[in-house]
Amino acid sequence: MSYSHRTVGSGSRTARRTFDFGRTHVVRPKGKHQATIVWLHGLGDNGSSWSQLLESLPLPNIKWICPTAPTRPVAILGGFPCTAWFDVGELSEDGPDDWEGLDASAAHIANLLSAEPSDVKVGIGGFSMGAAMALYSATACALGRYGNGNPYSTNLRAVIGLSGWLPGSRGLKNKIEVSHETVRRAASLPILLSHGTCDDVVPYKYGEKSAHSLSTAGFQNLTFKTYEGIGHYTVPKEMDEICNWLTSRLGLEGSR
Repeated sequence: MSYSHRTVGSGSRTARRTFDFGRTHVVRPKGKHQATIVWLHGLGDNGSSWSQLLESLPLPNIKWICPTAPTRPVAILGGFPCTAWFDVGELSEDGPDDWEGLDASAAHIANLLSAEPSDVKVGIGGFSMGAAMALYSATACALGRYGNGNPYSTNLRAVIGLSGWLPGSRGLKNKIEVSHETVRRAASLPILLSHGTCDDVVPYKYGEKSAHSLSTAGFQNLTFKTYEGIGHYTVPKEMDEICNWLTSRLGLEGSR
């Protein structure tokens, strides 16, 4: 599936990039379908590897959708092409944000959720760059629009970010405070963040900064979990916490 996005650039009035997303893997619920979560892989990975782990979780009422990011040149890798939700040059608040890439992936994710039944709660989760993408979607949900100004209409009920960071954190508080509705949406959206203290790929301080930026901007329903001595990977305890958190936040009650 491809997504064409038009933006007004400095050099052209109709600059256009087309993003070709890879294969989407779906894990069907084993019980009553109560929730659907799009789960996003990290840089250079694909949807298949996470679908296998998610299928093993004791969450029979969740449908998991695991898309694969487009293959594109990535600045932080010296321009080497690999699967990436957006381009990234450096993990810092001073680095430029790839708004076009972020919006294209956020729209692709929202489109995957748009076909779900109205009585099914929807959410987004991810690891590393996938976590960054999930958090960007959370801010778009609160603001009611993408970075390009187009409306964001998906009603997210849960967002999870593991070992990630928040793109576009600069000025987020000011954007959220523009209306009572955006403040309300930000305050009510449940977000779970977790990060290992020994992460040598996305350092722990970026997870901490992201949690602080979101809290300061008004995301009050936020949980930040620290995992001592853990690097850039997941551990069973972390996945158990995710299961408990999702069951509680989404009201998953067996076959109810």
